Amino acid sequence: MNEHSMLKTGAVETEEVTPDILSLRTVMVNVQMVGSPSAGDWVLVDTGLGKFADSIAERADNRFGRPPKCIVLTHGHFDHVGNVEELAEHWNVPVYAHLFEIPYLNGKADYPAGDPSVGGGLMARVAPMYPHKGINLGSKIHPLPEDGTIPGLPEWSWILTPGHSPGHVSLFRVQDGALIVGDAIITVKQESALAVIAQEKELHGPPMYFTPDWDAARESVRRLVALSPQILVTGHGVSMSGGELTDSLQTLARDFDRLAVPEQGRYVEEK
Repeated sequence: MNEHSMLKTGAVETEEVTPDILSLRTVMVNVQMVGSPSAGDWVLVDTGLGKFADSIAERADNRFGRPPKCIVLTHGHFDHVGNVEELAEHWNVPVYAHLFEIPYLNGKADYPAGDPSVGGGLMARVAPMYPHKGINLGSKIHPLPEDGTIPGLPEWSWILTPGHSPGHVSLFRVQDGALIVGDAIITVKQESALAVIAQEKELHGPPMYFTPDWDAARESVRRLVALSPQILVTGHGVSMSGGELTDSLQTLARDFDRLAVPEQGRYVEEK
Protein backbone atom coordinates (compact mmCIF):
# COMPACT_ATOMS: atom_id res chain seq x y z
CA MET A 1 0.00 0.00 0.00
CA ASN A 2 1.13 3.58 -0.52
CA GLU A 3 1.33 5.94 2.42
CA HIS A 4 -2.21 7.22 2.05
CA SER A 5 -4.01 3.94 1.35
CA MET A 6 -7.17 3.90 3.43
CA LEU A 7 -9.60 1.08 4.10
CA LYS A 8 -12.49 0.63 6.47
CA THR A 9 -12.39 -2.11 9.11
CA GLY A 10 -15.78 -1.85 10.77
CA ALA A 11 -15.63 0.83 13.43
CA VAL A 12 -12.23 2.24 12.47
CA GLU A 13 -10.44 3.47 9.36
CA THR A 14 -6.85 2.42 8.80
CA GLU A 15 -3.87 3.93 7.01
CA GLU A 16 -0.85 1.75 6.32
CA VAL A 17 1.84 4.42 6.53
CA THR A 18 4.75 1.96 6.20
CA PRO A 19 4.74 -1.86 6.26
CA ASP A 20 5.29 -1.72 10.03
CA ILE A 21 3.22 1.35 10.97
CA LEU A 22 -0.54 1.01 10.81
CA SER A 23 -2.56 4.04 11.91
CA LEU A 24 -6.19 3.55 12.93
CA ARG A 25 -8.66 6.42 13.26
CA THR A 26 -11.32 6.17 15.95
CA VAL A 27 -13.77 8.88 14.88
CA MET A 28 -11.35 11.83 15.18
CA VAL A 29 -8.19 10.48 16.79
CA ASN A 30 -5.54 8.00 15.66
CA VAL A 31 -3.77 5.11 17.33
CA GLN A 32 -0.74 3.36 15.84
CA MET A 33 0.28 -0.28 15.69
CA VAL A 34 4.06 -0.30 15.30
CA GLY A 35 5.98 -3.46 14.44
CA SER A 36 6.30 -6.17 11.82
CA PRO A 37 3.11 -8.17 11.33
CA SER A 38 5.09 -11.33 10.63
CA ALA A 39 7.50 -11.54 13.57
CA GLY A 40 8.90 -9.89 16.65
CA ASP A 41 7.45 -7.49 19.17
CA TRP A 42 4.97 -4.80 18.33
CA VAL A 43 3.64 -1.86 20.35
CA LEU A 44 0.35 0.00 20.43
CA VAL A 45 0.79 3.78 20.59
CA ASP A 46 -2.22 5.49 22.20
CA THR A 47 -5.66 3.90 22.42
CA GLY A 48 -8.11 6.39 20.92
CA LEU A 49 -11.62 7.33 21.91
CA GLY A 50 -13.56 5.05 24.25
CA LYS A 51 -15.83 2.24 23.04
CA PHE A 52 -13.32 1.05 20.40
CA ALA A 53 -11.43 -1.54 22.45
CA ASP A 54 -13.03 -4.50 20.68
CA SER A 55 -12.38 -3.04 17.23
CA ILE A 56 -8.74 -2.29 18.03
CA ALA A 57 -8.16 -5.72 19.58
CA GLU A 58 -9.78 -7.45 16.59
CA ARG A 59 -7.68 -5.47 14.12
CA ALA A 60 -4.54 -6.28 16.12
CA ASP A 61 -5.36 -9.97 16.22
CA ASN A 62 -5.92 -10.04 12.46
CA ARG A 63 -2.66 -8.20 11.80
CA PHE A 64 -0.35 -9.80 14.36
CA GLY A 65 -2.03 -12.81 15.96
CA ARG A 66 -0.24 -11.96 19.21
CA PRO A 67 -0.51 -9.29 21.92
CA PRO A 68 1.71 -6.20 21.93
CA LYS A 69 4.80 -5.93 24.08
CA CYS A 70 3.20 -2.91 25.73
CA ILE A 71 1.06 0.16 25.21
CA VAL A 72 2.84 3.52 24.94
CA LEU A 73 0.90 6.74 25.52
CA THR A 74 2.04 9.96 23.88
CA HIS A 75 -0.03 11.68 26.58
CA GLY A 76 -3.08 11.05 28.72
CA HIS A 77 -5.87 13.19 27.25
CA PHE A 78 -9.25 11.48 27.11
CA ASP A 79 -9.18 10.86 23.37
CA HIS A 80 -5.84 9.04 23.59
CA VAL A 81 -6.57 6.83 26.61
CA GLY A 82 -10.20 5.93 25.92
CA ASN A 83 -9.52 2.20 25.64
CA VAL A 84 -6.30 1.84 27.60
CA GLU A 85 -7.77 0.13 30.66
CA GLU A 86 -9.69 -2.44 28.63
CA LEU A 87 -6.82 -3.20 26.26
CA ALA A 88 -4.16 -3.42 28.98
CA GLU A 89 -6.39 -5.85 30.83
CA HIS A 90 -7.32 -7.82 27.71
CA TRP A 91 -3.69 -8.31 26.68
CA ASN A 92 -2.24 -8.26 30.23
CA VAL A 93 0.48 -5.82 29.17
CA PRO A 94 2.07 -2.78 30.86
CA VAL A 95 1.38 0.82 29.86
CA TYR A 96 4.20 3.36 29.51
CA ALA A 97 4.16 7.15 29.58
CA HIS A 98 6.59 9.90 30.49
CA LEU A 99 7.23 10.45 34.19
CA PHE A 100 5.66 13.94 33.95
CA GLU A 101 2.45 12.42 32.59
CA ILE A 102 2.12 9.73 35.27
CA PRO A 103 0.13 11.91 37.75
CA TYR A 104 -2.67 12.14 35.19
CA LEU A 105 -2.63 8.37 34.77
CA ASN A 106 -2.50 7.26 38.40
CA GLY A 107 -5.35 9.38 39.69
CA LYS A 108 -3.28 12.15 41.30
CA ALA A 109 -3.92 15.04 38.89
CA ASP A 110 -6.42 16.41 36.37
CA TYR A 111 -5.74 18.29 33.15
CA PRO A 112 -6.86 21.91 32.68
CA ALA A 113 -10.34 22.20 31.21
CA GLY A 114 -10.77 22.79 27.49
CA ASP A 115 -10.83 26.43 26.39
CA PRO A 116 -13.75 27.43 24.12
CA SER A 117 -12.49 30.99 23.67
CA VAL A 118 -9.70 30.13 21.20
CA GLY A 119 -12.12 30.21 18.27
CA GLY A 120 -11.82 28.24 15.07
CA GLY A 121 -15.02 26.23 14.98
CA LEU A 122 -17.44 23.90 16.69
CA MET A 123 -14.83 21.53 18.13
CA ALA A 124 -13.35 24.42 20.07
CA ARG A 125 -16.70 25.85 21.16
CA VAL A 126 -17.70 22.59 22.86
CA ALA A 127 -14.27 22.06 24.46
CA PRO A 128 -15.54 22.51 28.05
CA MET A 129 -17.62 19.37 27.54
CA TYR A 130 -14.56 17.20 26.83
CA PRO A 131 -13.40 15.07 29.78
CA HIS A 132 -10.31 16.47 31.48
CA LYS A 133 -10.12 14.37 34.63
CA GLY A 134 -7.16 12.06 35.07
CA ILE A 135 -7.56 8.29 35.15
CA ASN A 136 -6.06 5.68 37.47
CA LEU A 137 -4.29 2.78 35.78
CA GLY A 138 -2.91 1.51 39.08
CA SER A 139 -0.08 -0.98 38.72
CA LYS A 140 -0.40 -1.03 34.92
CA ILE A 141 1.23 2.37 34.39
CA HIS A 142 5.03 2.72 34.29
CA PRO A 143 7.40 5.57 33.39
CA LEU A 144 9.23 5.27 30.10
CA PRO A 145 12.92 4.33 30.49
CA GLU A 146 15.04 7.38 31.25
CA ASP A 147 17.52 6.49 28.49
CA GLY A 148 14.99 7.25 25.75
CA THR A 149 14.41 3.65 24.72
CA ILE A 150 10.98 2.13 24.11
CA PRO A 151 10.23 -1.41 25.34
CA GLY A 152 9.65 -3.68 22.36
CA LEU A 153 10.85 -1.15 19.76
CA PRO A 154 14.67 -1.16 19.75
CA GLU A 155 14.93 1.01 16.62
CA TRP A 156 12.79 3.76 18.12
CA SER A 157 13.41 6.38 20.80
CA TRP A 158 11.11 8.74 22.65
CA ILE A 159 11.53 12.50 22.82
CA LEU A 160 9.89 14.80 25.38
CA THR A 161 7.65 17.26 23.48
CA PRO A 162 5.61 19.12 26.12
CA GLY A 163 3.20 22.00 25.68
CA HIS A 164 0.02 20.17 24.81
CA SER A 165 0.56 18.31 28.09
CA PRO A 166 3.46 18.29 30.58
CA GLY A 167 4.74 14.82 29.70
CA HIS A 168 3.81 14.60 26.03
CA VAL A 169 6.27 12.46 24.06
CA SER A 170 6.95 11.78 20.40
CA LEU A 171 8.56 8.63 18.93
CA PHE A 172 11.35 8.75 16.34
CA ARG A 173 13.14 6.18 14.20
CA VAL A 174 16.43 7.39 12.72
CA GLN A 175 16.65 4.76 9.96
CA ASP A 176 13.79 6.11 7.88
CA GLY A 177 12.98 9.35 9.67
CA ALA A 178 9.59 8.12 10.84
CA LEU A 179 8.10 10.35 13.53
CA ILE A 180 4.98 9.65 15.60
CA VAL A 181 4.00 12.89 17.28
CA GLY A 182 0.68 12.40 19.06
CA ASP A 183 -0.74 15.92 19.34
CA ALA A 184 2.51 17.91 19.33
CA ILE A 185 1.81 18.52 15.63
CA ILE A 186 -1.34 17.50 13.77
CA THR A 187 -2.40 17.47 10.12
CA VAL A 188 -5.96 18.71 10.42
CA LYS A 189 -7.57 21.88 11.77
CA GLN A 190 -8.87 20.14 14.89
CA GLU A 191 -10.87 23.16 16.07
CA SER A 192 -13.19 22.84 13.05
CA ALA A 193 -15.75 20.01 12.90
CA LEU A 194 -15.99 20.37 9.12
CA ALA A 195 -12.23 19.98 8.68
CA VAL A 196 -12.21 16.97 11.02
CA ILE A 197 -15.05 15.28 9.12
CA ALA A 198 -13.37 15.89 5.76
CA GLN A 199 -9.88 15.11 7.11
CA GLU A 200 -8.49 18.03 5.15
CA LYS A 201 -4.71 17.62 5.25
CA GLU A 202 -2.93 20.71 6.56
CA LEU A 203 -0.13 20.92 9.10
CA HIS A 204 -1.05 22.57 12.40
CA GLY A 205 0.29 22.98 15.88
CA PRO A 206 -1.39 21.13 18.76
CA PRO A 207 -5.17 21.47 19.26
CA MET A 208 -5.64 25.02 20.51
CA TYR A 209 -8.43 24.33 22.97
CA PHE A 210 -6.44 21.74 24.95
CA THR A 211 -2.94 23.27 24.92
CA PRO A 212 -2.05 25.23 28.10
CA ASP A 213 1.67 25.97 27.52
CA TRP A 214 2.40 27.62 24.20
CA ASP A 215 6.02 28.43 24.97
CA ALA A 216 6.76 24.74 25.52
CA ALA A 217 4.69 23.78 22.46
CA ARG A 218 6.74 26.14 20.30
CA GLU A 219 10.03 24.68 21.50
CA SER A 220 8.72 21.15 20.96
CA VAL A 221 7.92 21.89 17.32
CA ARG A 222 11.40 23.30 16.81
CA ARG A 223 12.90 20.20 18.44
CA LEU A 224 10.93 17.96 16.08
CA VAL A 225 11.84 19.98 12.98
CA ALA A 226 15.52 19.63 13.89
CA LEU A 227 15.17 15.86 13.48
CA SER A 228 14.47 16.33 9.74
CA PRO A 229 11.70 13.71 9.74
CA GLN A 230 10.70 12.08 6.47
CA ILE A 231 7.39 10.55 7.60
CA LEU A 232 4.99 12.20 10.03
CA VAL A 233 2.24 10.23 11.81
CA THR A 234 -0.09 12.32 13.94
CA GLY A 235 -2.79 11.90 16.55
CA HIS A 236 -5.27 13.76 14.36
CA GLY A 237 -5.31 13.75 10.56
CA VAL A 238 -3.52 11.63 7.96
CA SER A 239 0.21 11.09 7.56
CA MET A 240 2.50 13.46 5.68
CA SER A 241 5.88 12.86 4.05
CA GLY A 242 8.51 14.04 1.60
CA GLY A 243 8.81 17.62 0.40
CA GLU A 244 5.31 18.46 1.54
CA LEU A 245 6.29 17.55 5.10
CA THR A 246 9.63 19.36 5.01
CA ASP A 247 8.15 22.57 3.65
CA SER A 248 5.16 22.50 6.00
CA LEU A 249 7.28 21.83 9.09
CA GLN A 250 9.72 24.61 8.31
CA THR A 251 6.84 27.03 7.79
CA LEU A 252 5.16 25.98 11.02
CA ALA A 253 8.36 26.38 13.03
CA ARG A 254 9.18 29.75 11.47
CA ASP A 255 5.68 31.19 11.87
CA PHE A 256 4.51 29.25 14.91
CA ASP A 257 3.04 32.23 16.76
CA ARG A 258 0.98 33.26 13.73
CA LEU A 259 -0.04 29.80 12.57
CA ALA A 260 -0.45 27.84 15.80
CA VAL A 261 -1.01 30.11 18.78
CA PRO A 262 -4.61 31.38 19.09
CA GLU A 263 -5.14 35.14 19.01
CA GLN A 264 -7.03 34.91 22.28
CA GLY A 265 -7.63 32.29 24.92
CA ARG A 266 -7.40 31.46 28.58
CA TYR A 267 -3.92 29.96 28.31
CA VAL A 268 -2.59 32.61 25.95
CA GLU A 269 -3.56 35.36 28.37
CA GLU A 270 -1.94 33.51 31.24
CA LYS A 271 1.51 33.61 29.57
